[in-house]
Amino acid sequence: MILRELFIFLAAFAAFASAVAAYLAVFHGEAPLKEIFSTAAAAVIGLYVGRYFERRRLAHGG
Repeated sequence: MILRELFIFLAAFAAFASAVAAYLAVFHGEAPLKEIFSTAAAAVIGLYVGRYFERRRLAHGG
């Protein structure tokens, strides 16, 4: 169970980071690591908040 969560976390972070890096490189011509990592971290936090609310809703018969 913990390995699955770790895999989801790493895969999501890598996916968001690569998408942000590609966007910044294409549309802004540069991709600072600080921007990439902070945006990817915020996206992963949002992902986990969404998963929490979904699980909570399903547990209460929503």
